[in-house]
Amino acid sequence: MAIPPSLLLCLLIAAAFPSHPVAAGSGFDAALARLQSQIGYDFRAPELLRRAMTHASYSRENGRALAVLGLAASQSAAALQALANDHDAAASVVAHRATEVASEAVCAKIGARVGIPAIVRVAAGINASAPPVVCGALRALIGAVAVDANSTDAAVKVFMRLHEVTAASSTAAM
Repeated sequence: MAIPPSLLLCLLIAAAFPSHPVAAGSGFDAALARLQSQIGYDFRAPELLRRAMTHASYSRENGRALAVLGLAASQSAAALQALANDHDAAASVVAHRATEVASEAVCAKIGARVGIPAIVRVAAGINASAPPVVCGALRALIGAVAVDANSTDAAVKVFMRLHEVTAASSTAAM
């Protein structure tokens, strides 16, 4: 039985232009799967996670906009925690806590702990372990969770879980 030319053409086009830019089972996909497991959140739209783990030097489709949302969610999480711990906390204390917890240094430490330097895609010559790169990717990850869940609550939960685990491991190392 011969394959009709129109079907053959469709099969050739489908093979030449796969719908997924990253091949299933690739190292990047495997790393993204491990990251989801590590953060305790499974993406419904995995392209958001791919974008979050893509630096601006690598592609125009990157996580910079997601990082803006991720920073806001991280600061919100820290402020919420400060007020939950002390309902009478001064505004300056809450602001300081939000700034401190969402700082680049703390952010980069959390990102390094979850393995972002080994996952984030960067252009040649860019250090994937540099604090601004790691922090930007972590913030983009938190922003991607918020967009995927259509809720900053989910992003806050992921950020606080990662922050608490990192803080506990730092304390244990002392």
